Amino acid sequence: MLERSSSRPEKEKLPLGHDAAALPAQADGRTELTATSLPAPTDDETNRKNMALLIQLRWTAVVGQIVTIGAAHFGLGIELPLTRMGAVISALVLLNISSLVWVRHRAAITNNELLVALMLDVAALTAQLYLSGGATNPFTSLFLLQVTLGAVLLDARSTWSLVTLTCAAFVWLTLAYRPLDLPHNPLSDTYSLTVVGMLFGFALNAVLLVVFVTRINRNLRDRDAHLAALRQHAAEEDHIVRMGLLASGAAHELGTPLASLSVILNDWRRMPDLAGREELAEDLSEMETSLQRCKSIVTGILVSAGEARGEGSAPTTVAAFLTALVEEWRNARSARTLYFTNTFGEDVAIVSDIALKQVIFNVLDNAYEVSRDWVELLAEREGDQLVLSISDRGPGFAPEMLAQLGKPYQSSKGRAGGGLGLFLVMNVVRKLGGTVTAENHRKRGATVRLVLPLSTLAIGGGFDA
Repeated sequence: MLERSSSRPEKEKLPLGHDAAALPAQADGRTELTATSLPAPTDDETNRKNMALLIQLRWTAVVGQIVTIGAAHFGLGIELPLTRMGAVISALVLLNISSLVWVRHRAAITNNELLVALMLDVAALTAQLYLSGGATNPFTSLFLLQVTLGAVLLDARSTWSLVTLTCAAFVWLTLAYRPLDLPHNPLSDTYSLTVVGMLFGFALNAVLLVVFVTRINRNLRDRDAHLAALRQHAAEEDHIVRMGLLASGAAHELGTPLASLSVILNDWRRMPDLAGREELAEDLSEMETSLQRCKSIVTGILVSAGEARGEGSAPTTVAAFLTALVEEWRNARSARTLYFTNTFGEDVAIVSDIALKQVIFNVLDNAYEVSRDWVELLAEREGDQLVLSISDRGPGFAPEMLAQLGKPYQSSKGRAGGGLGLFLVMNVVRKLGGTVTAENHRKRGATVRLVLPLSTLAIGGGFDA
């Protein structure tokens, strides 16, 4: 079907100039191009996600402090300044609530704002440690959690600033702190409590590091993947721009010889020696039809080369557009083996777009190359989408073609520069916000499915100018 081997001479390919995306292969033998816009996990979006993780970590700290203080004070009988420690926890709660509101109204989160958030967490931890034994408190290991998060989230200068702050806080806690008043009983032996506290501190540190660093790395991987996709799109757009310039220049150059051929054919038709010979008249008629098709293709190139939607387009409906398209394709190729079924339902007003028509022509041409006796075009409606399924009885797609479908120069015909027709089909459908899927049938043949939002086909929708 699309770009598959055939003994039929090569036909004209789609002369369009829009950006494209590569098409991932799926495990069930289908290949799909999701043509909606890429999500944008840029640095700003990644920082927003990471700030949300810091807010979640702060809630975890609030709950952990409440549980730890309750267990130490009421379970182990260690006297703690509950009022002041509760005030620190209340400050963390207020900070988190204000952070949630602040993040919701912020257009972007910067590196410095992440640094400030981590410094506030260090300050809160320092205050709690000051009230509960200072540097002798085994939970001082939680400073390493803040440093690790800073190393993952911040730039180098900000990370070293956080390291300096945590070291200064630790040194200060060795000099100024409120000593713990431990009860004198076997269960409260200082050494035992220290070891148990270190165990809990280590376990808490390890769990929080695994949970939050893993999620932060996932955000960073999403950002890197998106940036890689943007670079790929930029390279493909540059490729399309160069192709568009070449195609536009060729179209202008072809205009003059095509006009000359048209004049010559008209002169031949009026020559008595040729007009009286029926077999020559039929040949002249076929030549004139082919010439008009060439002129139409050249016009399509010029209209599609960066022109705003509306030039060369006209108001119509889904049924009228598809009926006229099928009739034009049949007449241009003298093919009567295209079977058209319209189950779209209630008709909808759209714009007859030249680029979209050329997309459908291209898919039909490739299907016809490998299945001369039967090609089917099925039009359906799924919600607010127009679904066009083009099926054939050809050999189907090779697995390697499915894996690379939609990339330029991916063709099974072994022709240099081949494979651009489908590459450009993907671009047009992607610009319209739709998807393209391709799958093989179980026995023989294949189906290409174009899904197009009706909103972009309506008057006022479509391509960005």
